[in-house]
Amino acid sequence: MLFQISQDQIGHRISELRKRKQFSQEDLAKMVGISRPSLTQIELGKRSLNIMELQKFGQVLGFSLDDFMSEKFSLDTLDYYEEKKQDNVTERISVPSLKVSKMKNILLYILEHCAGKPNVGETVLYKLLYFSDFNYYELYEEQLTGATYRKLPFGPVPQNLDIIIHDMIESETIQRLKTEYHGYPQTRYIPLVKADLTELKASEKEVIDRVIEQMSVIGLLPQ
Repeated sequence: MLFQISQDQIGHRISELRKRKQFSQEDLAKMVGISRPSLTQIELGKRSLNIMELQKFGQVLGFSLDDFMSEKFSLDTLDYYEEKKQDNVTERISVPSLKVSKMKNILLYILEHCAGKPNVGETVLYKLLYFSDFNYYELYEEQLTGATYRKLPFGPVPQNLDIIIHDMIESETIQRLKTEYHGYPQTRYIPLVKADLTELKASEKEVIDRVIEQMSVIGLLPQ
């Protein structure tokens, strides 16, 4: 017998996932492209969702439709699978040799495109690096930067990046700024020179550009 999820259950699950991600209703509504009143109605079980809308919620909140629509759905189950997936990805893209020059130019390339966006502090920068590394490996089975990532509460962080950042600041290729974003302290980096594009293959630039575009589409980067 197939399990049929009710409109109320859908609303409750979206509400719980939103709170776990620490998104306000206004933030989540903007990310999925609906109004805040519409999201309120969804969470109260008073508005239905079509499959395209559910997919948008899945992209932002980090769930698959199969898991979300399952009778056994729980936040604990999603946490377990996210942790296992993260472990597998980290293992796959971990290599012993970091390509320092390549990493510096990728950082400069990303900053050239994103440093002017108000929410691009260290956390978002690390996500851009991580997904660029992961997506490139998925497509070409080759390492992009050779970075090994550590799993931290706000997302994966490349090991030894602090050394690279310090060197780039000392050589005056980037500048570190301490600012605030929505009332919280933020560390931002501004490029002072342009990336050496001879260090980047066309396929590498294409993957990085696609990651920036995808993060803009789901609302993690402002358009």
